[in-house]
Amino acid sequence: MPKFAAGVLKFQDTIYPEKQDLFEKLSQGQSPEALFITCSDSRIELAMITQTEPGELFICRNAGNIVPPHTEQTGAMTASIEYAVAVLQVPHIVVCGHSGCGAMKGAMNPEGLETLPHVAKWLGYSQAAVDIVDELAPDGTAEERMKLLIEQNVLLQLQHLRTHPSVARRIARGDVDLHGWVYDIKTGGVDAYDEARQEFIHVDSRYATEIAALAGAGDCVA
Repeated sequence: MPKFAAGVLKFQDTIYPEKQDLFEKLSQGQSPEALFITCSDSRIELAMITQTEPGELFICRNAGNIVPPHTEQTGAMTASIEYAVAVLQVPHIVVCGHSGCGAMKGAMNPEGLETLPHVAKWLGYSQAAVDIVDELAPDGTAEERMKLLIEQNVLLQLQHLRTHPSVARRIARGDVDLHGWVYDIKTGGVDAYDEARQEFIHVDSRYATEIAALAGAGDCVA
């Protein structure tokens, strides 16, 4: 804890003064550009990966970047999705998986979860992705199957998102876009799902048009 406390002091003494105008503006409310659903894994630092400032991302994190299908039972994910989509009116929703995901390893090997009943039940929301991997790559290597599972889990959770009434209404209006991403911890690369090609491709290819327009508008693109 001393390290974290020292970090707070550094933030207050050096970082906050440089961005005081931003924080004063944020104190009046938020208008994030995206709802970002990703894994709780400590190795994922979204602000660093996306080079975003406070207030730009509404973030939901859990083991396995899972979105339970909508039911009448209220849960943290359901409530957060509803708030972000219906109240904050985010124009984008991203589900982001990542390499080396422990949750997906657990989903692939449920026998190792006997002492973790809540984890096992939670990962049941990824079972269809496991089934798809068994269907598409029954003889694949462990590495190939895990990569495929991470991707298929992202696509499955996007399907689950569409069952939420607040999301379904926005999709019907055509004013929200859904995105599937996979982050590679070792390389720092991000692949995004391309609906037309029905595969994950690097973000620079998936968003080439949008990135070019952003650069043309004078915004900084790393």
